[in-house]
Amino acid sequence: MPQRIQVNVTEIESILNQILNTKSPPVGRCRLLSSGFGPAHALNICEDITGHKECLGCGNCVDACPFLFREPYRRDKTEQRTSMALESTVGEDCDQCCACVLSCPQVDTTIKHYIVNHRLVEIMSRLAQRIGDEDDMDLDLFVEEAISG
Repeated sequence: MPQRIQVNVTEIESILNQILNTKSPPVGRCRLLSSGFGPAHALNICEDITGHKECLGCGNCVDACPFLFREPYRRDKTEQRTSMALESTVGEDCDQCCACVLSCPQVDTTIKHYIVNHRLVEIMSRLAQRIGDEDDMDLDLFVEEAISG
């Protein structure tokens, strides 16, 4: 849904890196850095909302969050499926995997490409180190438990 002409990441790279380095779900702030609703939105309303950057409440970020997958009881804190709800339920426990950003329809594709091209190797390396951590359960164990359960 972002506009056809999207934000130039080189102009916001320093602030984007600060956001991505913060231990909190970055989807809301990345959405605010984006271009906002495109003029070809599917809503049939009288008001022109082109450029607005509000959360759609689609829940994609909540569904994509691996932390909430590991601790689903946190979803019980709220019925909302917004980026703000994600931030309040996950907070500083964020894995910093950027799955929420990559799943958000409001974040500009240019920002998503930046994450994939410049940050994904670092993210995967950090998560791979956690897989070997004795205190954290492996995703394989979750999948195995879900299949057998």
